[in-house]
Amino acid sequence: MDNADVKTGRLQSVRPMTRKLIQLYSALLHNAHLRGFIDGGIYTGAAKYACVPGLNCYSCPGAVGSCPLGALQNALASTGHRAGWYVLGILLLFGTVLGRTVCGWLCPMGLIQELLHRIPTYKIKKSRVTRLLSYLKYVLLAVFVIAVPLWAGLKSGLPLPAFCKYICPAGTLEGAVGLLANERNRDLFGLLGVFFTRKFVIMVIIGFACIFCYRSFCRFLCPLGALYGLFDRFCLTGVKVDTGRCTGCGNCVRHCGMDVKRVGDHECISCGRCMDVCPEKAISLKAGKLTLMAPEGTFGEEETKKRKKAGRIAWAVALAVLCLALLWFNFLDPSA
Repeated sequence: MDNADVKTGRLQSVRPMTRKLIQLYSALLHNAHLRGFIDGGIYTGAAKYACVPGLNCYSCPGAVGSCPLGALQNALASTGHRAGWYVLGILLLFGTVLGRTVCGWLCPMGLIQELLHRIPTYKIKKSRVTRLLSYLKYVLLAVFVIAVPLWAGLKSGLPLPAFCKYICPAGTLEGAVGLLANERNRDLFGLLGVFFTRKFVIMVIIGFACIFCYRSFCRFLCPLGALYGLFDRFCLTGVKVDTGRCTGCGNCVRHCGMDVKRVGDHECISCGRCMDVCPEKAISLKAGKLTLMAPEGTFGEEETKKRKKAGRIAWAVALAVLCLALLWFNFLDPSA
């Protein structure tokens, strides 16, 4: 094995590890109210009015912000009384700046799905069937996130977050199971019925599907991913292809776990797997003109050293932010 192979092997082991660390970091930051898992309560401080970028249930004991999907449904249900400009604005911001990079790097549910998929079993490969099923999430977005909440709001003036209420596995796992797992909430078991059983079965089915099929919920059912996917043509952050280097070999699409037709389309979560398999090193992860991650050998020695130093500084700042968040949401927040 020559030096190039060694470098490529090291790169393939480092990049997925970096992404997993960022996913873990994001999941902990989304759920920095660790005290909630101990006392069985839900954080109700001022920060709860802000939306987080990923799919993370409002009712999770650790959640410090609102789920953007639930906030959108509630905003639509309030149509006729007040406009949900804040929610629409924050979704527009997340969509144009990050797009589906949120799915690949920041969403707690994405991390859970990937961990389930690591269980050693037979794996279903993507095909025309999975590509067709990937459009189902747009139907759920149109019906359960937009149409039903809007209809309920105009008809009765009452909020009806239909996707959260009838389908969302994140709500069942993080919210219901997260609360019921605490001994202090044992009285809640008496309130459970057919409705909870149905949602629990849906969660279990989706969980099993994720074991056999890569990110099944993300690919086929998640309306938030569908929403962010609408911004694929003009979002700031994501994997980009250097058309001058690309030879059209198709390695990137063949090795992608998602149902993409091209790098960076509405199904792409910018995970960066395609960077490792591109023989021409034509793919990189960018935020505007800033290159966040690129194949080995893209930068010179001096630039590589600068980027490593910047990376260490970024991680130091990120850890400081996390420590501050844990301290604030668990001990200092006067609004909680």
